Amino acid sequence: MTGILVLAGTPIGDVADAPPRLAEELAGADVIAAEDTRRMRRLTQALGVTPRGRVVSYFEGNESARTPELVEELLGGARVLLVTDAGMPSVSDPGYRLVAAAVEKDVKVTAVPGPSAVLTALALSGLPVDRFCFEGFLPRKAGERLSRLREVESERRTLVYFEAPHRLDDTLAAMSEVFGADRRAAVCRELTKTYEEVKRGGLADLAAWAADGVRGEITVVVEGAPEPGPEDLDATELVRRVRVREAAGERRKEAIAAVAAEAGLPKRVVFDAVVASKKPQG
Repeated sequence: MTGILVLAGTPIGDVADAPPRLAEELAGADVIAAEDTRRMRRLTQALGVTPRGRVVSYFEGNESARTPELVEELLGGARVLLVTDAGMPSVSDPGYRLVAAAVEKDVKVTAVPGPSAVLTALALSGLPVDRFCFEGFLPRKAGERLSRLREVESERRTLVYFEAPHRLDDTLAAMSEVFGADRRAAVCRELTKTYEEVKRGGLADLAAWAADGVRGEITVVVEGAPEPGPEDLDATELVRRVRVREAAGERRKEAIAAVAAEAGLPKRVVFDAVVASKKPQG
């Protein structure tokens, strides 16, 4: 029989947030793959746990090389526990390669749910939480960072980013440039730790605040783009919205009426845009 891969969420700050099952898994795993073995040892000591299994390192530098070794352990029937420094493995942390390799070999993968900086920051931000997307870390180079931000310039869902403290001011300044100085955001620092802080405001104001230097683990939550008003909707956007509704099964007449109602426009305006889009371009 094959073994099982367990992805374990670890505290993002306060060790008391560790889920009860985490201690059980740390004690009973055959192999513990840890992003930082020293931090993992400190965690087991805090939880009063003595691991019986073999402990190996599994971090960005050796992830590709160590994955086949861990898959062999799983195929041999081992219970492999994957823990990263904080939060859930695979979420901007090592883990994806191992999960993908295990799935390919039909090895069962399960998880010990635990703390998440993404969800914690989102909940504390005061921004809409009904729809959001996680963008991870932005590129370090300024040009690549701006390009990545422009890709989501019109994204209406709330955006969540991780960022290093020494790059925070540049990132917020770039966000202000692309998204607008007044776009609301929240910088969540040292979540669940002693010096937890959530700084809310417009992007330009937050960039000015961060210019003096910020320390700690950082998660940035940014409000999505506003819904465009009738004056912002060009013919291309109106046609796109109609086609989305048609693809979902609506009849064209119904789709045109719905888009016109959403945009606050006469149905004739949307109808003419759809008709014009079908004419050959001369």
